[in-house]
Amino acid sequence: MTHILHIDASARPGIAGTDNHGSHSRHLTYQFVSQWQSSRPQDTVTYRDIGQNPPSIISHDWIASAFTPEERLEPWMKEALAESDQLVDELIAADIVVIGTPLYNFGMPATLKAWIDQVVRAGRTVEFDDSNPLDPYVPKLTDRERHAVVLTARGGVNMAPGEEMAHMNHLEPHLATALTFIGISRVHYIAIEGQEAGGEVLAKSVADAIKKVETLVEELQVTLANASSPQPA
Repeated sequence: MTHILHIDASARPGIAGTDNHGSHSRHLTYQFVSQWQSSRPQDTVTYRDIGQNPPSIISHDWIASAFTPEERLEPWMKEALAESDQLVDELIAADIVVIGTPLYNFGMPATLKAWIDQVVRAGRTVEFDDSNPLDPYVPKLTDRERHAVVLTARGGVNMAPGEEMAHMNHLEPHLATALTFIGISRVHYIAIEGQEAGGEVLAKSVADAIKKVETLVEELQVTLANASSPQPA
């Protein structure tokens, strides 16, 4: 059985094409998860709408607690880390992390950055090995194959890697760095572009992205099915 962690980060609560001023990134995540469940209803989903219910910004108390050994945690420290523990537990439990996010001012929304700050955590998702000063960071989420599916929407065009406006897109590179740092290196990207242009430019981008989502769902279902099948001795 596959478990999906579905995260929506858009400030827009609705779905584009259905709701007035709806979110294109939510449209893509809805398409991914609904298509997945239609063919694999036995799989489970945890939903986290951080666009409407943002994670807490890390504080002095959080930092002091996160860098205190577990056996020395005081009650107030455990309370400071309770939200982080829940978010980390959700992430660890997932086989696929589906992240729907807009590109805001060249990067990720503050709500998604807050989630990243809560789950990239020493002792839970990454370890520090001081015996290797050249590369002391050891990702902890390498116990099994996990995938991240990053479904984005942006106003501009030609912002994918290798394209002429890619230097203005810091969303996907930032997410890739953070996810790989904790051990999730199989990251898939699909984007809708042209929201500012609208019209045929946007319509074509939406149609192309939906087709890519449909294909990715099929490919990942095969990949995970093969990974879980017993191999001959």
